[in-house]
Amino acid sequence: MLVDFSISPIGKDESLSRYVAQVYKLVEVSGLPHEYHAMGTNIEGDWDAVMGLIKECRDLLLREADRVSISIRIDDRKGVTDGLARKVRSAREKMG
Repeated sequence: MLVDFSISPIGKDESLSRYVAQVYKLVEVSGLPHEYHAMGTNIEGDWDAVMGLIKECRDLLLREADRVSISIRIDDRKGVTDGLARKVRSAREKMG
């Protein structure tokens, strides 16, 4: 399963990098394959592991803010692994 998610506290400073850094630490410790991008994070793993990590991130930010916004997109396809690299590689090969 591939998941693209972003999470941020509501009602905090204009710059959220301090909170993003805290979330990054949880993602790193999880051991799940991941990629950061300017608008969020891609994670690969099974449902329970990925959703458990997102819950940990939510719980962390709710300790510092009264409100948290989370956006999640999921691509769940049976039998597919290494989706983070495979999907990009496949598209690049078709570029010619």
